[in-house]
Amino acid sequence: MPLEILLVLVVGGIAGVTLLLHLTGRSQRCVLSPETARDQWVRHFPEDTIIDVTVSHDRHAALVRTEKGPGLLWSFGADTVAQHLLDYDLLDRTDGFEILFHDFGTPKAIIHLDDLERPHWRNLMEPA
Repeated sequence: MPLEILLVLVVGGIAGVTLLLHLTGRSQRCVLSPETARDQWVRHFPEDTIIDVTVSHDRHAALVRTEKGPGLLWSFGADTVAQHLLDYDLLDRTDGFEILFHDFGTPKAIIHLDDLERPHWRNLMEPA
């Protein structure tokens, strides 16, 4: 098969899959409720016992308090990422927090919080 035809098929296939995912709603960010945040946390850390869940007002992040300490769950496309808050840097932003984890495999998290949420979340993020 000529390279030009193969290139058209590959590009057309990728574009078709992208369009199909977008039209079926699979490209939207995950929206969290307290129940879905609990379920997602247990999916990532099944051995944890959850004490409390605080969901951000934009519903794309949740602060999860466990017996092991606080943890963060946030939307990463249609899925979620979860991380215990053990070794990280917390940077203030005008729209919330930027959290840089000292783990090479964990992406930074940008959490959008309003002015009422920011002090509450900062207080909850401190280890017990």
